[in-house]
Amino acid sequence: MDIGKSFSFVFDDKNWIGKLGLGALITFIPILNFAWTGYMVGIIRNVMNNSPELLPTWDDLGKKFMDGLLLTVASLVYALPLIVVFCLPLSFMIVPAILSGNSDLDDLAIAIAGLGSALFVCLLCVFIIYALALSVIYPAILIIFAREGTLASCFKFRDVFSLISQNLSPFVTAWAVNIGLGLGASFVVGVAQTILNLIPCLGQIAAVAVTLGVVAYTTAVYAHLFGQFGNIAVRQNESMTVA
Repeated sequence: MDIGKSFSFVFDDKNWIGKLGLGALITFIPILNFAWTGYMVGIIRNVMNNSPELLPTWDDLGKKFMDGLLLTVASLVYALPLIVVFCLPLSFMIVPAILSGNSDLDDLAIAIAGLGSALFVCLLCVFIIYALALSVIYPAILIIFAREGTLASCFKFRDVFSLISQNLSPFVTAWAVNIGLGLGASFVVGVAQTILNLIPCLGQIAAVAVTLGVVAYTTAVYAHLFGQFGNIAVRQNESMTVA
């Protein structure tokens, strides 16, 4: 994998400011920001197809919006276990509040509250493990979606695990680089916001602009990294076709 290319390819496009700038603005608009997720898929497709223009144009906004919408729906389905994790102990905390109005049930309310707290701690561990697992398999889901472009393709678990296991070395490389990228971007944004927020009004606007710019750039790098991984997987399995 060409790691350096993932960080530099954006600047090879003479219209990169306009493309990423528009993308950054779109991420700021509720609902329409689904299109930014679709744009990320577009980068993955272009890299997998060895397209000379790796940064897509925004001509097909509707297609990008639908791709992003489908991926958001899939993400919500994957998030359902996490929602259960938080709702279950929450119910144990609501019941004691209801029972607390009755002095005869104070002991029961305390017992249920204690059980809810213990359950929350246990499920928090499950939450962390599940979230980590999702961070690992999500790029593979993106690649399969980029290949097929359907909601059903997001739930082809056998294909997801096969894609990762058969190309483990480049996948781990891309995943590790992305983790480092995320940490670095968080540090840069944190420092920039701390400094710029000291400037009244204009500084806060600049802080928002910097944040959106960093998000747009890091998303493009992420997409290119796993687009490269997808390209390697395609070469390993020529039966794969990209949508």
